[in-house]
Amino acid sequence: MGSIFILTITMFFFLAPVMANAEEKKGIGLVEDVILLPWGVKIPARIDTGAATSSIDARELKIHDNIAEFKLPKKYGGLQLALPVAGWKTIRSAESRERRPVVEMELCVGPKRLLINVNLNDRSMVKYPLILGRNVLKDNFVVDCMHSHCLPPSCPEVPSQ
Repeated sequence: MGSIFILTITMFFFLAPVMANAEEKKGIGLVEDVILLPWGVKIPARIDTGAATSSIDARELKIHDNIAEFKLPKKYGGLQLALPVAGWKTIRSAESRERRPVVEMELCVGPKRLLINVNLNDRSMVKYPLILGRNVLKDNFVVDCMHSHCLPPSCPEVPSQ
């Protein structure tokens, strides 16, 4: 009897952090609307567990003095942005390897405000202007691949869209 009690208590101490972490993660679908902060621009994001990093559609991209200047697609306001380059990332695809600039952006995803690294790429030939990769998903969300639009943006102090 005593060994069962000790085993139960031991399991509780080992499993409690795992259960608490799962409760902190929010369920997210395959496609979610996010808000780019501080600009208040709402765009759809494809949730991609196969992508190591996140990527945003950057049109007319130019790099000057370590500043990335680009425009969002006209469909989402065509806003001109200028952000410091935080680094460079080599992206491998089935067709090629490509070196892309990486910037920090703040996003509202569901109730969470996240400061993330995103690589910049012309995504005009694909459906979604933003890919959220594992760099965002791993500590924050559990992906439900059977649903979309499960977690509308609801960050405090973010203008509603």
